[in-house]
Formats: sequence, structure tokens, C-alpha cells
Amino acid sequence: MPEKRLRPRSRLGKYVIEKRLAEGGFATVYQARDTIEGVRVAIKAPHTHLMDDSATEQFRREVRLIASLDHPNVLPLKSADVIDGVFVIVTSLAAESLGDRLERRLATKTALTYADQMLAGLAYAHELSIAHCDVKPDNFLLFTGGRVRLGDFGIARIAQRTLRGSGAGTVGYVAPEQALGAPSVRSDVFSMGLTLWRMLSGQLPAWPYRWPLEGHDRLKRLVKEEAIDVLRRAIELEPNDRYANAAAMRSAWKRIGAKALSDASAASGRRRRTVVSTQNWRTIQRSEFKRRFGAQLETRLTCHKCEGPVSEAMAFCPWCRAERARLQEETKFPQACPRCHRGMKLDWSYCPWCYGPGFELSSPREYTDKRYTAKCGNGDCDRKLLMPWMRYCPWCHVKVKRNWKIEGVADRCNGCGWGVVGEFWSSCPWCGKGLRSLTGA
Repeated sequence: MPEKRLRPRSRLGKYVIEKRLAEGGFATVYQARDTIEGVRVAIKAPHTHLMDDSATEQFRREVRLIASLDHPNVLPLKSADVIDGVFVIVTSLAAESLGDRLERRLATKTALTYADQMLAGLAYAHELSIAHCDVKPDNFLLFTGGRVRLGDFGIARIAQRTLRGSGAGTVGYVAPEQALGAPSVRSDVFSMGLTLWRMLSGQLPAWPYRWPLEGHDRLKRLVKEEAIDVLRRAIELEPNDRYANAAAMRSAWKRIGAKALSDASAASGRRRRTVVSTQNWRTIQRSEFKRRFGAQLETRLTCHKCEGPVSEAMAFCPWCRAERARLQEETKFPQACPRCHRGMKLDWSYCPWCYGPGFELSSPREYTDKRYTAKCGNGDCDRKLLMPWMRYCPWCHVKVKRNWKIEGVADRCNGCGWGVVGEFWSSCPWCGKGLRSLTGA
């Protein structure tokens, strides 16, 4: 009996189905609109004929486990529930999958930045003794701003138990022992090795994986031998000959670092860069700003109007005064506020960047974070922990009364009293006021 699909414009609780994105042996993925929060989401609905009572209970256990994952390179769950009789998993909507992206030419330098993020997400799971069981390009999701997130955690593990005759994983990326029904974190390492090989060389090696693998000659022209050695060890047929887990593989990869790019590729990049004038005063000014204040202020983003460096917390561009009421780039946090689109941690009850109603937590778990450097002044607040530039307490919703300062700078905005860098900025990034005159500390 064919699986019943959700039709466009049909409702599923608070979601309106817009279109079908993909369909596999275990589930169908839809793009939908959240009519309450006003954002687009991805909904994965496992096929109903596979979801008996036992499978549903397994799914609930897996979802509780995966909901506890908190890493910028792991796709967080927005929710998971039975809605109108359909078990659904709701996540943020990506721009595309890595599998889709590999249908077009991908620069080697970009691929290497992706590789580190891909390894970071899988390493985080392995450090928690969680195996993914279906590492492949289609399960790495690309978001605006260059963020890569590994999705389908737990879903692949349930599919492994539910799909009769399946060894888990996707043919072409599955490790030999996993095909025989004995997956482990070393199986994920094998699949990651093949995924990175495919991304960098343009070719997917096939059984029996005799060396040199397909695409080896092209790979040698693009990356150094040390990078190829890391991939070769990951793709060893014997599990004990591979890296013990993705964390060990990532450590080996990071030791190569920027040197992974071959001399020929690096030289090609340098030739392209020489056409850009190094005497542009604005470029020099902003580079100096980032050198001195970039890490402290986390100015990893770029203003869409003037291309000046800005941070996620800034409500205005300090270079051109363009308003940034909503974050247009991908947040570094595991989830985003539906109002301002800025990032939130999974245990925050309120958005600390904009004012509005709170949110229902999916888990009682509390997360630590080294970015907590201050405390809420509300005596009734349970946790009190604050990160720099928060406007409201994420725990009790009280407006933050302290005037945030920039370390090493005495300048303060005459409007809001928060720290500014008058040496470089023309406007306050926190309230938008011009910086013609400043208040000292």
C-alpha cells in the first residue's frame, strides 16, 4: 500500500505544508510554515506503515537523547510530537544539503572549511558515545553564513532497527561491518572519510576500495599528502585500523590545518588576491578593528549594506548605521528566536536580544557556557547568568540594567551608555545613536 503523503496547503497542527522536499525508505521531508512563529521549517514524517507501537516508543527515546545535543554543527530539534496522528520531527530549514551543493563546482578552500565543521559536529556526538549510523552528504545541511550542521541524528538509528534487511546507512557510504549489522563510531569514521573524499575529489570510491582510490590523482593536485593520509586511514577496511572516533580524526585533521591546501591551489588563490588593492583605506581600517576587537565583540558577520564587520548582538551597523532588527545570517547558537532571528541556547526561556513572550522548553537540561560573564540583578532570578550585550535576562525576562563595556576602551554612547569604539565607529551598534560626542568611563 503506497504511503499517504501530506499535500501542499494542508494543515498539520500549527504547520501549513508548502511542498515535499525529499522522500526515502523511512520518511518523507516537507517544507512547512509555522503559523504561530511565522518561520519556515523542515518536517520529517516517518512512514506510518513502519511506525508500530514499538517503533514509536523507540523514536521517543531517541528524540529525548538527541534533544540534549547542543553544538553549532549539529542540527537541533525544534520539536518532535504526534500531530493529528502523524509522528513528526521539526527542525530549522536549511538552504540546501551538501549533497545538493556537490552537484555544482565547490572551491577546495570552501570544502576545507566545511570539512572542519563536519568533523566537529560528528566528534561532539562521538564524545557523548552517540553513533550517527548514516553519515553522508545528504545529511550535512548548509545554512546561510557558511554554517554546516549534521542532521538526522537518532532517525538513522531508528531506521536501522526498523527497516527489515537493512544494514543501516546509505549504500555507497556504509562501512563493511555496518552492512553486516554491526555499526559503531568507527563505522561513522569510515563514512566520514568517504564523504570528505567525495567532496574534495569529486568522486565516490567504490568497493573493494583498492588503493589508489578513484579521484586520487585529482585530490593530489588539490590538497597535500598529509590530508590524503588522514582520509586513507579513515577509509581502512578493518575498523581497528581506522581512527577510534571522529574526535581522533578531527585532531589529526586540525594538525594539518591551513597547510591542507596544496602548494598549487594556494598559489592560485594568491594570484587571484593580487588584483585587490591593499591600499584601500577602508579595508585597512576594518582589518585593524577586527585585529584589535574582533574576538572580543565576535564580529564574524558582515553588514549587507556597507560590508563592515558586525556581530550577531548588534542592532545597528556601527559603520553605516543600517538597522539590523532581524538577523539575516545564520546564528551560531543551536536555535533562533522567531522574532529577531538571533540565536538562543536550548535552555533559555526568553530571547535576551528582543522583547516578547517566552518559549516552552523541550528539556529540563541546563547547559554551561564559557560566554556567561555577568549576572542578572533580579534577586528572584533562578540562574542569573548573562552573556555580554544581552538586553533581557533569558531566565526571568527582566531588562538588563548594566551598561555593557568594551574591554580596553573607555568610550560610551551618550544615548544608551553602552561601550563603543569611537576610534572606528560612526554610530552606536546598540541603539543607533550617532557618535559625534562620547562619554568616557
